[in-house]
Amino acid sequence: MKQEIIIAGFGGQGVLSMGKILAYSSLLEGKEVSWFPSYGPEQRGGTANVTVIVSDNRISSPILNTFDVAIILNQQSLNKFESKVKPGGILIYDGYGISKEPTRTDIFIYRINAMDTSIAMNAAKSFNMIILGGLLKVLPFVNIESIMQGLKNSLPERHHHMLPTNEAAIRKGMEIIEKI
Repeated sequence: MKQEIIIAGFGGQGVLSMGKILAYSSLLEGKEVSWFPSYGPEQRGGTANVTVIVSDNRISSPILNTFDVAIILNQQSLNKFESKVKPGGILIYDGYGISKEPTRTDIFIYRINAMDTSIAMNAAKSFNMIILGGLLKVLPFVNIESIMQGLKNSLPERHHHMLPTNEAAIRKGMEIIEKI
């Protein structure tokens, strides 16, 4: 098993932390992992993306030109990365802020209304966990228990009271993701 994933959006949407949690969770399951963040000078509001590779075998390089999975959280990222999803790959996007939807027919496209759902749940800070739940529904390569342990290990202890909210957000994301 090898999954080459890009998560892309604006800084402040939890792009880097979502990648970090995926990487940490995969490590807990004994997998080989690469986590390669990229962001502009404005960490909040500027564009950000992270490449995560999860594999049963050694990873030769963290640098990728194409991806098995693209998680897209804004229009700029969709414009940049839609063409870089491998044929037969997966593109997951949040509809909020997307004015021109994906058009490829040789990939599997999923929409998740994570922004609207996070607001309805009164859990705006769990937006990225809703997205992560959608990914895990479509591609269950990491157990939710490992995700929760990775989240617990990643979060400062002062935020551990948010773990139940984050777990609820992950489960909600698994419910609401839709194939296009």
